[in-house]
Amino acid sequence: MQTSLTMATTFPMKPWGQSSESCRLTAAAPGLSAISWRLQHTASRSLQAQQSSAQGRHDHLDVVDDRLMTPGGFQPSIWGDFFLHHSDPAGSDEQQAWMVKRAEILKEEVRRIIISSSTTFSLHQRLHLIDTLQRLCLDYLFEEEINNVLAQVNNANLSDCDLETVAIWFYLLRKHGYRVSSDVFVRFKDEQGTFLAHSPMDLLNLYNAASLRTHGEIILDEAALFARKCLETTLPHVKGSLARKIKCTLEIPLPRRVSIYESKYYISRCEEEAVVDEVVIRLAKLNSNIMQLHYQRELKTITRWWKDIDIESNLPFARDRIVECYWWMLGVYFEPCYSRGRAILTMVIAIVTLFDDIYDSYGTAEECEIFTKCIESWDTTATNDLPEPMKYTLRKIFDSYQTIENELAHEERYRISYLKNFTIDLVRGFNAEVKMLKDGYVPISVEEHLQVSLRTGGCPILSCASMVGMGDIATKDSFDWVSSMPKMVQALAIILRLLDDLRSYEREQMIPHVASTIDSYMKEHNISIEMAREKIHELKEETWKDFNVEWLNPENSQPKEIVDRIFNLTRTMEFFYNKDDNFTNCHNIKDTIRSLVVEPFVIL
Repeated sequence: MQTSLTMATTFPMKPWGQSSESCRLTAAAPGLSAISWRLQHTASRSLQAQQSSAQGRHDHLDVVDDRLMTPGGFQPSIWGDFFLHHSDPAGSDEQQAWMVKRAEILKEEVRRIIISSSTTFSLHQRLHLIDTLQRLCLDYLFEEEINNVLAQVNNANLSDCDLETVAIWFYLLRKHGYRVSSDVFVRFKDEQGTFLAHSPMDLLNLYNAASLRTHGEIILDEAALFARKCLETTLPHVKGSLARKIKCTLEIPLPRRVSIYESKYYISRCEEEAVVDEVVIRLAKLNSNIMQLHYQRELKTITRWWKDIDIESNLPFARDRIVECYWWMLGVYFEPCYSRGRAILTMVIAIVTLFDDIYDSYGTAEECEIFTKCIESWDTTATNDLPEPMKYTLRKIFDSYQTIENELAHEERYRISYLKNFTIDLVRGFNAEVKMLKDGYVPISVEEHLQVSLRTGGCPILSCASMVGMGDIATKDSFDWVSSMPKMVQALAIILRLLDDLRSYEREQMIPHVASTIDSYMKEHNISIEMAREKIHELKEETWKDFNVEWLNPENSQPKEIVDRIFNLTRTMEFFYNKDDNFTNCHNIKDTIRSLVVEPFVIL
């Protein structure tokens, strides 16, 4: 079975023609970012015009194009204009100022705990503290201190440590890019080759550590298989938080999970079980509330932008998923200092979704060809043969890219040429899939399939877009790197494509849809759908090894802040396609969204 698809699938790209952020505790004050004001101003001007003409325009579209009367089959968003009108009682300037001041005091207390841990904590306790800070989403406040601890424990003597401690040590160091040896697990195997695990926590930590394996690490392959089998056997016999922990780990191992999505649950669990210093919990609660106010203001801004596109009244073939888009990109960077980057990245994934729905559910082959040429030329003058919804969408997309460009400093505006180039590549991929569907063509191998479908998953453009709103850390070299389609981005794109196909296959079989990698695998190997699904899952796991190789590659020239975005994008793919297509079936994640961005902790 071919496992090195990232080596064969390359799409080199060339471009067309603010100072570094500091992540710290800040109040979510009005004017949080320039993009917020500009988008609000633009939206408020256009809403009046929309309100006066929307009904007439919609009537006209009904007459011209009866395709608009056919729903796209997507669940409606439950959020609507919720964040345009939501007001958090803790959002007053006075309350915010108090929270930030109080959090700064707690932050200094936690910093002292981390620094003193080198002399007062055991190795296991130090590792547990770092792991906890990360899962509480407090690690960005203590980057220097955490890096110092990791540098110290990298040279720790593990000879007398138990399996749980060694596994946490291995997991944390590999998660932070240290290529520590998997030989540390050799002494935990007996003569029969069984791992000497004595508790569910041993198994959990062993499984999490093994998920960071690379090709050829046989002992970690064995550890993953052994730990998974034992955890599956254990799960029916345990209850409470341990059962939840095992279930979540079996679904998605810890290194692949998105910390911000689970942070509030983890804060509550740490408080209930008293597994960490109380001052850490108090800081985590305050910090969560402060970040929540940031997110609410950003959602208000981004909802206004989406309403300006008038998705509900004009384009019923498209998914109204702006809150879910924001939630997805929140997993890429949750820190308040990345407000501009989050807004830009959310706009781009929403635009990618529009493209997907146009090519997948609405446009004819002829219309998609014209639409593609308009994007290639970045020109709306050749749209006479397009239906009004596609003309309207094209104008709004171009307007949105201009909005993004306006948010960049003069010396940053070169980034837009890269983003446009990725956009052109994306729509060419979509258009190629339209032609494949029209011709009834099924690629003869997964590798051939990925030559197109790597692009249409949207991962290459999102990798580029994740850097557009970042500060000086994203350089021209970074954009040249991502445009070369490096192996890390290829692995991300393959993981997304395979996950998407595994979760969406049955739904897509009910409508005319381009062939999936499952179809190509069945055709290539002449096997059943059940076997093909199993092999696609195995290929996904092998691609994670490709990704881990690149993550641990000492020759990677890009700053950690850049490659962190790629890793976080990959983690979000695992979340959104866990057991279902949670983006399309957005009701699956409504409670987790509400918990993080609507419901604050009560601070006494």
